Amino acid sequence: MKGEENIKVGISIGDINGIGCEIILKTFMDTRMLDFCTPVIFASVKTISFQRKYLHIQVDYNGIENASKAIPGKINIVNVWKETPKVTFGKETKEGGKYALNSLRAATEALKNNHIDVLVTAPINKHNIQTEKFKFPGHTDYLAKELKGEALMFMVTEGLKVGLLTDHVPVKNVSDHLSAELIENKINKVYESLRQDFRIIKPKIAVLGINPHSGDNGVIGSEDDELLKPVIQKISNNGKLVYGPYAADSFFGSKNHEKFDAVIAAYHDQGLIPFKTLSFGQGVNFTAGLNKVRTSPDHGTAYEIAGKNEANPDSFKEAVFTAISIFKNRNEFTAISKNPLKKMVTKQDAKKYS
Repeated sequence: MKGEENIKVGISIGDINGIGCEIILKTFMDTRMLDFCTPVIFASVKTISFQRKYLHIQVDYNGIENASKAIPGKINIVNVWKETPKVTFGKETKEGGKYALNSLRAATEALKNNHIDVLVTAPINKHNIQTEKFKFPGHTDYLAKELKGEALMFMVTEGLKVGLLTDHVPVKNVSDHLSAELIENKINKVYESLRQDFRIIKPKIAVLGINPHSGDNGVIGSEDDELLKPVIQKISNNGKLVYGPYAADSFFGSKNHEKFDAVIAAYHDQGLIPFKTLSFGQGVNFTAGLNKVRTSPDHGTAYEIAGKNEANPDSFKEAVFTAISIFKNRNEFTAISKNPLKKMVTKQDAKKYS
């Protein structure tokens, strides 16, 4: 099975003026990483050489023309461009956006063509990357267009997983984007991801209310009563362990989240503020619902420390580990689903899925 092999981890470098290259290089300074994955960085040898020298990071790498030529046991760099882009650490420039997009597009094509197994993306600047070819609020929406399936932003750690009904949507427009169909679809996406990507046989999911105090029975908005509650009841009646809506203001402070395998928030900041407060530096942004695996760190370009050799690579390293783990879990889930009689689930196997 492919999941048992040395997995090819494709990496897009993000904004060259941010900390992307730094956290990538620091992650693979530990040569033990090469024992279980083959990194394939989409940039150019010249670009990585400049970053390595400027930041005084000692790593060796191998330049290749395309990802299919990646050598196991080496850090591989696909030469996506030949010129040497100007790096202005800590600044938002058109140059930074241009090469972030070039790297992302090349990595995505390699993923689609199975030249890499998973994709880990370093942070982009959502403003300077905008072009005629990229009119998206972020990676998630771009990959939803390029890959098969329906994308779901899923923030994950070992002990906390937060999905979103809406992601990069202005707060004033959140209610307009919600419908019974969307809510049901998102909850089911989280449920299926927990099963196939995280090996949880019977996931338990909490759904946060849309309005303060979940609307207080219609006193503070009707969306919770009219949209959320009927959908949750419908899904629950079908045998899935889905509960809510819960008042969002006290849910995490009371540690109620610890009783569930995942929490679904109505909008971006409702879910990501508590997630990043509890898990910053260890969290991973996983794009669930697609036919390919993509993860990223839980932080941005960090212009304020770019070029200073101060960036912490822990979240990026977790993104690599998570991508590899999900890839293996998904392959194993698929194999078992296709051959349920060929591989009977023993008590020992069942423990892995609980």
